Amino acid sequence: MKKLIREVPDFPKKGILFYDITTLLKDKLGFARLIDALSEHYIGKEIDLVLGMEARGFIFGPALAYRLNAGFVPVRKPGKLPAETEKVSYDLEYGSNSLEMHKDAIKKGQRVLIVDDLLGHGRHSRRDPAQLASGLGAQIAGLAFVVELDFLKGREKTGKIRRLLAAAL
Repeated sequence: MKKLIREVPDFPKKGILFYDITTLLKDKLGFARLIDALSEHYIGKEIDLVLGMEARGFIFGPALAYRLNAGFVPVRKPGKLPAETEKVSYDLEYGSNSLEMHKDAIKKGQRVLIVDDLLGHGRHSRRDPAQLASGLGAQIAGLAFVVELDFLKGREKTGKIRRLLAAAL
């Protein structure tokens, strides 16, 4: 599957090597294998909901939820959800940001899997959506990523949820 991801040097700025997943997404066998690889670790773990991070988590989350016979919940940037939300804020190297989820998205005790495309530096690691979901009563069953940039050591910054982390590539 790694061969299906295009590497684009100097994007979005000089010195960055960008991993373009659109080439993987358009390959029907590659995309199917990716969803199978992500779901393999969680089959039989009684996942109730898959939380997909805006924006690329929306690509993988519904397919993964379908494969795991679970529901899908979008985790969005502020102002995108129509009903009452719960919010968590986090700091970035250049400012801050927030994530929101509907307050009624999770029932107490539901087991959730959080999915996104990339685990990089982990500065605003998946602890933030895990914190948001836990605050709504969820049990965090796992974290799933399509690509993990090992050299950035983001896994080390996921704290106690590190043991729940799985990456497909």
